[in-house]
Amino acid sequence: MYNKIKEEIKQQYYTQNFPNDGQRFVAWYLRNIHLKDMNETKDCITDGADDKQIDAIVIDDDKTMVFVIQGKFIGAEKIDAEPLREVLSSWIQLKDVARLQEVANLKLKRKLSEVATALDDDYDVSFELITTSSLTDSARDDLGTFQEQLANSDDFAATIHLVDQDELRRRYDMALEKDNPSIRHTVHLEPGRYLKVGLGGTQAVLAALQLKDCLSFPGIKDGTLFQKNVRQSLGLNNTVNKGIKATIYGDKHRDFFFFHNGITAICNKLTFKQDGQLELQGLSVVNGCQSLNTILTCSERVKSIDDTYVMFRFYEIPQRDRADRISISTNSQSAVKPRDLRSNDKRVLNLKKAFEQKYSNGYFITKRGENPPADRDKRYVLDFSDLGKDLISWHSQRPNIAYSETKIFDKYFEQLFKRPEEYKPEKAQALNLWMQEILKGWGPSNPLGLNQSLLAMKGYAPYHQLYAVSMCFSISSAQADRVPNPNSCWERAQAKNMVTQIIEIAGTCLNTALEAAANELQPQNRVFSPQNWIKAKNCLAAINQAIRQYFNMLPTMPGGKEMSKNLKDCLALPAEDFEYRWAAD
Repeated sequence: MYNKIKEEIKQQYYTQNFPNDGQRFVAWYLRNIHLKDMNETKDCITDGADDKQIDAIVIDDDKTMVFVIQGKFIGAEKIDAEPLREVLSSWIQLKDVARLQEVANLKLKRKLSEVATALDDDYDVSFELITTSSLTDSARDDLGTFQEQLANSDDFAATIHLVDQDELRRRYDMALEKDNPSIRHTVHLEPGRYLKVGLGGTQAVLAALQLKDCLSFPGIKDGTLFQKNVRQSLGLNNTVNKGIKATIYGDKHRDFFFFHNGITAICNKLTFKQDGQLELQGLSVVNGCQSLNTILTCSERVKSIDDTYVMFRFYEIPQRDRADRISISTNSQSAVKPRDLRSNDKRVLNLKKAFEQKYSNGYFITKRGENPPADRDKRYVLDFSDLGKDLISWHSQRPNIAYSETKIFDKYFEQLFKRPEEYKPEKAQALNLWMQEILKGWGPSNPLGLNQSLLAMKGYAPYHQLYAVSMCFSISSAQADRVPNPNSCWERAQAKNMVTQIIEIAGTCLNTALEAAANELQPQNRVFSPQNWIKAKNCLAAINQAIRQYFNMLPTMPGGKEMSKNLKDCLALPAEDFEYRWAAD
């Protein structure tokens, strides 16, 4: 991996944007493992003078995680515990974000502002030490001690993960399959500790696996092992996961098998090999996400304990619908938050039915990881998750919430999906088409000339542009306190051949609003954070003001009078095409 990475970071992007191989290595990791684009990667890097042992910070809103990264790009075979102590130092300093911000460099100051906001929203923190070497034996002992210290902290619980050369290779290979992961794994079954059964025409294996064998399962940290699970990791601080940790670190760890309900895994095919090897193809854990993530956070302790087992149930279930039912049923023993099962909510299924009846060449995706049939028109493929973000941005006029699926599908779900029979498929498809056109401007070529800070937030900032499109119609129609019908807007813009122009205006005004906010005088010891600005409600007033200024100035530009006349003709809708916004705060 060292030689491969050393060769790849010679590419122009890395040499032009990062001054040394250490930064280039961290940038490579962000691009290839965290799958960040070029602008997002530059935004995440904090390495430099006064970086306080923090080389990069990644805030993952989908996983509600803050990743704090320290990189060591070293050709030597082994490294000692010094990098681990640097990670521990950054953990101690992060306990007081305000104090750390006073002494950090400018890039880190800005990222810490975003970290503070994320912590207020109960994001979990994960420290990652990435290296092209491996730890010495004594350093591994220290890693186990540090893991226990972080996991058991009452004032600032966090996890620490070593991404050494072997783990780096595994994560790299997994990232290559990220869009369509199919996990294959082989487990060793100990004689007398497993049972093969055939029930209902289904192969099943019940097995007691050593806890340390769980660490070899691929896809735990990045979540690909839990594709068919109804939820991902809920963090370290819930009662069940605290109990798991206590058992692992306690003197009763050999009773783990009896304390734990067991882990359920399904696969497309299971095959018995020689010497007790069980080969699993298309593997997915549908019950046990919390347990496996917690076991992973205690990896060094787990490696050191013997005769500690957990029950696994392996089922050969190639049928998708049957696998979905098993996933839901096996998770019913503990409370499942509403957002975990929204894909099966009858209101969502009604929307899916209505959409696919209206658009026979389309498809409404309700489950994460689901792929539409190959014969469907991509312009008429609508993702349930994207629709929720579209609805809160357009109808609730709160694009600043679009970054958080947790809020959309938990806190605000009832407001957004309360009357699916009244929400016509044409409206949903119009939002879909608007967003498809908007996203064309967020590629590497940056045709709209968007600010680099905006491009670094392309996971959620485009929804502010969608909001700006709606406000162009509302302001031009003297209905600024009401929301236009998205389908009426689309049909009018398409009929007047002005879809592209309206989208460009919305992008320009979003850009202007951000740059105006960045130029405002900041309070002492405060640094302007584009990410925090885009997530705050006051950014909406700035966007509206930019739109009004644009319309007022347009007639004074060369050829602007004719353009202004055409825009008014297109953007002015009758009052019956407007309604009051859907409350979301």
